[in-house]
Amino acid sequence: MTSPGAAFRLLRAGWILTREGVISALPGDELSGLPRFGWRVARLLTRRRAKRRGRPERLAGAVARLGPSYVKLGQFLATRPDVVGNDIALDLALLQDRMHTFGLEQAVHAIEGSLGRPVDMLFRDIGDPVAAASIAQVHPAEVINEGSNTKVAVKVIRPGVRKAFFRDLESFFLAARLQEKYIPSSRRLRPVEVTETLAQTTKIEMDLRLEAAALSEIGENTKDDPGFRVPKVDWERTGRDVLTMEWVDGIKMSDIEGLRAAGHDLKAIASTLVQSFLRHTLRDGFFHADMHPGNLFVETDGTIVAVDLGIAGRLGRKERRFLAEILYGFITRDYFRVAEVHFEAGYVPRKHDVSAFAQAIRAIGEPIHGQPAETISMAKLLTLLFEVTELFDMQTRPELILLQKTMVVVEGVARTLDPAFNMWKTSEPVVGNWIAGNLGPRGLLMDAREGISALVSLARQAPDLAARTERLSREIDRMAEHGLRFDEATAHAIGKAEARHARSGRLALWVIALTLLWIGWGLA
Repeated sequence: MTSPGAAFRLLRAGWILTREGVISALPGDELSGLPRFGWRVARLLTRRRAKRRGRPERLAGAVARLGPSYVKLGQFLATRPDVVGNDIALDLALLQDRMHTFGLEQAVHAIEGSLGRPVDMLFRDIGDPVAAASIAQVHPAEVINEGSNTKVAVKVIRPGVRKAFFRDLESFFLAARLQEKYIPSSRRLRPVEVTETLAQTTKIEMDLRLEAAALSEIGENTKDDPGFRVPKVDWERTGRDVLTMEWVDGIKMSDIEGLRAAGHDLKAIASTLVQSFLRHTLRDGFFHADMHPGNLFVETDGTIVAVDLGIAGRLGRKERRFLAEILYGFITRDYFRVAEVHFEAGYVPRKHDVSAFAQAIRAIGEPIHGQPAETISMAKLLTLLFEVTELFDMQTRPELILLQKTMVVVEGVARTLDPAFNMWKTSEPVVGNWIAGNLGPRGLLMDAREGISALVSLARQAPDLAARTERLSREIDRMAEHGLRFDEATAHAIGKAEARHARSGRLALWVIALTLLWIGWGLA
């Protein structure tokens, strides 16, 4: 059930977005009817100061006023261009996750509450915060390790952030339900399901033990990789609200002049970054999904160290094969094979013609081959590819969208380091080696082994499957004889759902009425 507080918080958010000019910055010229009227009213109510800003600056100003929950909402929607559109997704991706710091005393209280020990037994010294984001902030500290002092980074959850997020989440769900109910065209985007995904991903990000586990997993995957690593986790001093890891001494990748002054080879760093990302994606199926320059450091020997692994992406073997064959198909101009892969993976329904789909793929690939290699954007290619596949009824794949978003960021970082960066030349060794190892004879043996394992597993389940089939047959016979009947719990659930929809409708009318009163007051 939605509380009145959620409606008023949603109303407040709408007012802030209006005043900061976010709504008026949206493309509204092609709207008609009530939506166009609302857009025109929003333009009138926009602050004069906000009108002089671009759309990204307006978004940043609104999010700063709305608080941490809306920062996470913006970051999440930046990974869903299928929901908000490519332009808005790019604007949201520019949001800086920087918040005010909280006091050392509060951090100590969170550490002791999470680890169950006094802070002076855990750390020799702990300093003031050096970085603060929407969910947590980082403190420098020292621990005694084998008789010597070792500097560490201590990430501490922001006090009250879970309570604030779940309070705002109620408003997000209210907005999603109203959108589904009153804007039929938006139902295909499934706003309630999108909100549920946001809730789940943020719950994971708010448990720092899971970030520690992700760091540990990538650390194991990359222990022998050249030029890339992640910080080591101190598990003794890590809990739900605290993550302790090694301190990284390096230059942020956003500091181009600092890297150049330190004598680093920027072209080599760009190449290492992209090849590392592709290696993690294809070889491991597990990648850092928030690789913006602020999360990447370069050590004195040129090694890249990635931090802040709250957002990570996973790809199954089928998705990795899909990605590798697509990229390699474009490199070799084998468009028919690219089309076949889509059908083999089950992404494009069989009702479509492979040759027609290959023709659409060629329309993307051929213009690219007429350009200098260093000007070709792989991220743009994937964006165009997903646009074309929509014409052939390819369903949205969240894991591929997260990959696309991360590739946009990684490629952008590489081009800031090396404006003439050749994405194709850099990618070909990694993609080609993966294909040779996984789609050649060795890959066939792996597929055969997996097929045999699946058959053995199916054989073991055969008795249980037979029993279930027999029970299902009896239930169908009984249904045919006596008809379909609801039990008491099902009938009660249907009644509650109907009552909830009725309450939501009344609440929506109150929200609309209050909004009109607020707008009228603002105009007066």
